[in-house]
Amino acid sequence: MRSQEAKVLPESDYYVYAPSALAARLYLYPASVGYFYYDAGYRIRRNRFDSFLIMFIAKGSCSVSIPGKSFTARAGQFVLLDCYQPHSYGSAEPWDALWLHFDGRLARDYYEEIISGHDNLLVAENMEKPLAQLQKIYDVFRTSSKILEGKLSGRITKLLDNFLYSPDENRGNKIYGSTMADAISYINEHFQCDLSLETLAAEANMSPYHFTRVFTKETGITPHQYLIKTRLSAAKYLLKSTETSVKNIAFSTGFHSETSFCITFKKWENVTPSQYRRETLE
Repeated sequence: MRSQEAKVLPESDYYVYAPSALAARLYLYPASVGYFYYDAGYRIRRNRFDSFLIMFIAKGSCSVSIPGKSFTARAGQFVLLDCYQPHSYGSAEPWDALWLHFDGRLARDYYEEIISGHDNLLVAENMEKPLAQLQKIYDVFRTSSKILEGKLSGRITKLLDNFLYSPDENRGNKIYGSTMADAISYINEHFQCDLSLETLAAEANMSPYHFTRVFTKETGITPHQYLIKTRLSAAKYLLKSTETSVKNIAFSTGFHSETSFCITFKKWENVTPSQYRRETLE
């Protein structure tokens, strides 16, 4: 699609995507993606745009304003924004950007974890890796390729995983950083399944003991705790946004029974699933 925005040049293109109900419940998914050539003086201001934005500045620079902060992003840098909050960006000079609006069950968790180590201006040890993932997502739509939602979610996860650690942490974790990012990605994509510690350790080519020690050191929680956190995040989304029964939510998020789900939910959230649903809807 061609943009109708003022000061976005005609050779720019973008694509809008509406996820399936399953993808909206379980995955990270693209909301829109594009490559824009901005003319001098372009500036966009929004109070709210329901998604998160990751943007690679391909040429020139742009100034960004979010609540309590302003900064300049330059060519070769990534910007990550919570567009649920007021934001604006633009430049007095021409600039280009490859961008992706995304959302999903764990989008906010990713956003908060990433900016805690980077702020909103992102740095990766190898900037070509996240750029390659962003380019592949854009190319799926640009070339009218078959859309496989699980694969797209995996690409967004890999894109964001490059920024899960601050540069200093990356330098200290060259051996394990990417392995643990892959493990997190695997959990995010398979949390509904019966995932054992042995399965996760085998995926990382480590012994269960070594995998647990490294995972805990890098994430601050054990693999089991991360799995439970992921399942509960999915369950909370379903409790808030659907009328699906508590029993069906339990099984669809990887719990073996409604009872074990309710006990775990109460232990972690201090309310039962039904109480959480009622309080959310009040």
